Amino acid sequence: MLIVCFHFSNTLSAQPRVSIIPQPVSIVEGSGTFVLNANTPIEVSSASVKNIGDYLAGQITNATGYKLKTNTVSSFSGNAIQLKLNGKSTTKPEAYQLTSSPSGVIISADSAAGLFYGVQTLLQLIPPKSKTNSGEITVPSVTINDYPRFAWRGAMLDVARHFFTIDQVKEFINNMVRYKFNVLHFHMTDDQGWRLQIKSLPKLTEVGAWRPERTGKWGNTPRPLPGEPKTYGGFYTHDDIRELVKYAAERHVKILPEIEGPGHSLATIASYPELTCTTDSTYYVTVGDKIINWHSKGFTALLDNTLCPANEKVYDFLDKVFTEVAELFPFEYIHMGGDETPKDFWRNNPKIKELMKKEGLENMNAVQAYFVKRVEKILKSKGKKLIGWDEILEGGLPADAAVMSWRGMKGGVHAAKEGHKVVMSPYTHTYVDLYQGDPLAEPPTYGMLRLRDSYKFDPVPEGIDSSMILGGQWNLWTEQIQNPRAAQYMIWPRALAVAESVWSPKSVKDWKSFVARVENEFVRMDEANIRYSRSMFDPVIKTSREGANIKLTMETEVEGVDIHYSYDGSYPDNYYPKYAKPLIVPKDALDVKLVTYRNGKQVGKQITLPVAELAKRK
Repeated sequence: MLIVCFHFSNTLSAQPRVSIIPQPVSIVEGSGTFVLNANTPIEVSSASVKNIGDYLAGQITNATGYKLKTNTVSSFSGNAIQLKLNGKSTTKPEAYQLTSSPSGVIISADSAAGLFYGVQTLLQLIPPKSKTNSGEITVPSVTINDYPRFAWRGAMLDVARHFFTIDQVKEFINNMVRYKFNVLHFHMTDDQGWRLQIKSLPKLTEVGAWRPERTGKWGNTPRPLPGEPKTYGGFYTHDDIRELVKYAAERHVKILPEIEGPGHSLATIASYPELTCTTDSTYYVTVGDKIINWHSKGFTALLDNTLCPANEKVYDFLDKVFTEVAELFPFEYIHMGGDETPKDFWRNNPKIKELMKKEGLENMNAVQAYFVKRVEKILKSKGKKLIGWDEILEGGLPADAAVMSWRGMKGGVHAAKEGHKVVMSPYTHTYVDLYQGDPLAEPPTYGMLRLRDSYKFDPVPEGIDSSMILGGQWNLWTEQIQNPRAAQYMIWPRALAVAESVWSPKSVKDWKSFVARVENEFVRMDEANIRYSRSMFDPVIKTSREGANIKLTMETEVEGVDIHYSYDGSYPDNYYPKYAKPLIVPKDALDVKLVTYRNGKQVGKQITLPVAELAKRK
């Protein structure tokens, strides 16, 4: 049974009384409120979950300034926040129940993880500072029963392209768990850097973790010069990883390490050149310069960035790497990458031809499949399971391997039908490094993903057995993202859409409700100094031609938003003409300037569209 009650006014900006992301399974609103004050105790049922009470106290201090005390009690009192561990087995280990009334708040669960997620919900029931009346902090009366749709609710952070410190990764984890994500996919190796200390292979961090510094646009950077100082980069020591794993576990997050191969391995090869199929190149850690030629038919390697499947040294190397990785990361899976492997340097290589003849491999996909199977065997010897990007399906896959589907949903569908567990992370819905508004108004990247498209994400395609779908995740690739503030802008609010897709029942998802709740989270993010994008308020622009003139057709993702425009070079406000039908751009205009308003208040950013750039669009 599902009961959800919201109170909207006539304007979309009005916030629901109960605003929670991701939307719980069941919400029943009551009457009255619980008044939270500086003397409200947090009571826990056992010492084993006192850390969750302490976590809650710290978060309440951040939100209100109150310094609440956590007490372990045998019997609960009134006018308190109570965390009860039921102590019984359950088929829904992350489920929780939350009841708030004028006499107190009770969160109960059968596991510590359930209590932790109930705490995240309570924190969203406490109003933002700017919404409190006369300094009084109240929690609405409500009864919530909740549990996740999927066990795997992931977020990927690419630290190979740009290095993030331990503290920055901890902040990333803290922001993940606010919305009940529980897997940190840690992309630690690529062409641009190797970020994990491997004690048995010291050159990986002595060489592979460093490159010359570049601060300009990715892909527009000059190749490193001989002897140029390698001052940019960094890596995580074993102690760093142990600290991160412990920190994440305290927040019920598992860390999935990714060691990329056979492609995306130039930092590895720069450290140990003997791992390639080629011997006539100079290998280096790239700085974003062009090593792959991307074209309409795929891609062609300009420099060999692959581990050689026919080189036995590669498997000895990987055995050493995965021995240390398996000891550091307790999660049952290790990600092997496997995507975007250019095979140009394999095709005419004598060692590859010899391997194909020896193993009966018919083509290059079979060669990569041979590599995948060797890697899977190594991981199994370490007590781990293999997961990789959907390209690992090409040429056949070991029975126990799992697939992370990124090239849309097709790879995941194929894998599930073949009996492989699947994590859905299609770029069409979950790649948060893509444009979230018009490219002329956003940081540079290579594709478009609006918030509404993220919200359409459903990890279970029609006709697929849902038991084969572990869950889903969003991915932040950092080629274009050099610092945490830039990362935050790209993540939020699109990650909120994915949160609701992997936690909430499909039946409770509602776009209008979601938008209102997102706006409520914007208030919290402002107070927490978290950067986010307001691109959902900006116009979606389609360009066409009417005779010799450019024609602009526009709409907004969010209802009730007006688009105002100018042609004369001045920045429009809500007194400028309002968009009502497609615009025919005057021939003498140099720019079209746009801005969005709602109820007399600017909600989107000022956007300048140079006519010369619009003319290039199809």
